[in-house]
Amino acid sequence: MTDTLSSMSSRIRSKDRLDLGLACGLILLGVTGVLMIYSATRQGLINAGYNPHYYLERQAFFVGLGIIVMYVVSLIDYRRLEIVTTPFYVCGLLGLVGVYFIGQTALGAQRWYSIGILQIQPSEFTVLILILAIATFCQRRPDGLTMYDVARLLVMSAVPLILIVLQPDLGTSIIIVLTVSAMLVIAGVPPRLLTLLAILGSAGIVIAFYLDLVQRYAVDRFAAFLHQNSTSPHWAQYIYNVDNAKNAIGSGGLTGAGLFKGLQTNLGYVPEQHTDFIFTAIGEQLGFVGSLSILLLLAFVAFRLFRIGRLAKDTMGRIICIGVFVFFAFSCFENIGMTMGIMPVTGIPLPLLSYGGSAALVFYTAGGLVLSISRRTGN
Repeated sequence: MTDTLSSMSSRIRSKDRLDLGLACGLILLGVTGVLMIYSATRQGLINAGYNPHYYLERQAFFVGLGIIVMYVVSLIDYRRLEIVTTPFYVCGLLGLVGVYFIGQTALGAQRWYSIGILQIQPSEFTVLILILAIATFCQRRPDGLTMYDVARLLVMSAVPLILIVLQPDLGTSIIIVLTVSAMLVIAGVPPRLLTLLAILGSAGIVIAFYLDLVQRYAVDRFAAFLHQNSTSPHWAQYIYNVDNAKNAIGSGGLTGAGLFKGLQTNLGYVPEQHTDFIFTAIGEQLGFVGSLSILLLLAFVAFRLFRIGRLAKDTMGRIICIGVFVFFAFSCFENIGMTMGIMPVTGIPLPLLSYGGSAALVFYTAGGLVLSISRRTGN
């Protein structure tokens, strides 16, 4: 009897085990992000006569809160979240609609709610809500998806996607398209159907641009990727950030200028350096060695997300993991790529490294979901 109880206890412990690799990787990214945000903003705040710890304190708060949320979510059986998926989805849509009426406009886009010192971007939470909604939908259909089911999934995805495109937030829109496509592949949708959907989606985007449903500045900023060497004054305003970003990264050399010593960082040559262009601060101050270390850490986290999904025991777990993996991996690729001029500028933050409370909470919550799946599959 004692041996039986001991064996059962051992099996329970082996399954209810926190994936320390993924958890530590996410925590280390958050801590590194706080440090790099501080290094990218301190001198500018001092020069302006403001509190040099302004961004440091806020990002540290959200990273700390995010880590707590991640741990709490990891304790919850992800399968029990089915009952709250519909309310979450409805709340997400209401959040996207409400931003048009009471949202704050910044940098030409109306995406945020401003609550005191906090800025909340509902589109970032919508990606995670959509991942959970699609995973729940597929879990309830163990015999596979019918054409009617696929149509319902597309409508479920299209409604928030349209609202986000009109903000405009092209970066998050692209992430939703890629994430939903990957989840549909895992759910068993035939590739030929996905190809047809991709063609229809591309045609829809072209039509939206042609009918001026997307603001012209957003289109020009996206198209500037193809005109990086242009001397035209029209494109100069759109490629300014990228030119300075590449200069900052290149000036870092092998080992970098050192923390708080980057000339272009301290002089503020790269706009939005603590948010969209945080990788330029990493490249200039930490050089190739530091940048490579960050890339390896990001790759390690992405690998853990993918591996846990591959070993998940049910459809819901696999689809959640692949959704989070694509969300995380493409965000990294797009953000770092745009600072190097190999991807268009879309405003996608670098996960847990860019400044932003909403993004930190979203990625830590997503990490908590994957940790919950891992705990219940013994990965």
